[in-house]
Amino acid sequence: MAFVSEKVKNLPPYLFSEFQRKKKELEAKGADVIDLGIGAPDLPTPDFVIDKLAEESRIISNHRYSTYSGCSEFRKAVADFYRKQYQVELNPETEILTLIGSKEGIANLMHATINHGDSVLIPDPGYPVYRTAVHLAGGNGIPLPLDPDNGYAPLFDQVNKTAVQQAKLLLLNYPGNPTAATAEFDTFLQAVTFAKRNNLLVVNDAAYDMVTFEDYKSPSVLQVPGAKDYAVEFGSLSKTFNMTGWRIGYLVGNKEVVKALATLKSNIDTSQFLPVQKAAAAALRSDFTAVAANNKVFQERMEKMHQALNKLGIHADKPRGTIFLWARVPEGHTSMSFANRILEDAHVIVTPGNAFGERGEGFVRIALTVPSERLDEVISRMKRMKLKGGQTE
Repeated sequence: MAFVSEKVKNLPPYLFSEFQRKKKELEAKGADVIDLGIGAPDLPTPDFVIDKLAEESRIISNHRYSTYSGCSEFRKAVADFYRKQYQVELNPETEILTLIGSKEGIANLMHATINHGDSVLIPDPGYPVYRTAVHLAGGNGIPLPLDPDNGYAPLFDQVNKTAVQQAKLLLLNYPGNPTAATAEFDTFLQAVTFAKRNNLLVVNDAAYDMVTFEDYKSPSVLQVPGAKDYAVEFGSLSKTFNMTGWRIGYLVGNKEVVKALATLKSNIDTSQFLPVQKAAAAALRSDFTAVAANNKVFQERMEKMHQALNKLGIHADKPRGTIFLWARVPEGHTSMSFANRILEDAHVIVTPGNAFGERGEGFVRIALTVPSERLDEVISRMKRMKLKGGQTE
């Protein structure tokens, strides 16, 4: 008797878990492995957020179930954040939904919006969860090529017209994982215009919207006039406030889609623990000095690693945000062979670009998620690999 569904059996391999397996093998042999593979910030959650969690956890009434859509305090804080950051007005009752992290929301949104056989345009290269979420919902993923020569903007004209006609959703991710690409307002204007013309729902994953450098400010897709008719946006506190394990995020935008996801989730979960939601509300209503401090740390790490890669002959565009560098592999290597070479010779984990789609081949993603002195060690080890002129000897 088969106890495992075909959809689970047919899931593509999750390369992150394979590299974690290799990491354990090396560590068992005494190796000091530096993991730049998984995008989880190493900086601490701000003290005031932790203090708020502790305070709210002592209130007995907060131990009850949350309302299915999340507590009003958190949803109002999201609305206030969008008003202040983007000058976008949101109705907390109908246009905002609390999530147990945006990853959960992305996966469940597919079940709430597409039927078996529907198609979804997925950025290539892009976050692997997009492809697996569509697969698990019985949909078909259609690669949406991104232009590496134009800041990884969507190449809408390169998608087959028949495929576009069959599609229901258009997924975007700016600031982007894995490419660290950032968008201007025009990128979202073009996307919403394309969506209107082809009757698509635009879904922007804005998990890194506040992790930006210098004077760059990430726009919201909802800033496009009329966007609420055709768009929703995911947000998360995981990267903004280093709250990955807290699992708290939100969906905002089109009220019909928000309601659909809320209806689905009401049959799956009862939202996040109330003290977590209230601590997250306090974070969103803060002055964001903690966020600025975090961004300064990540920018310093990015500058250090970007400069070192260039000296080693490895090209990477200089990001304006996120916690990643997207680096082209040396000549003669594939993404996987170079990632394996770095792991075996330098005991450093980076993620091969082909994990993010066909157009990710030829690149590796480097997460800036270890202290500066550990990055110095990474650089020292890579130098010992004798990387010259973009080639390994």
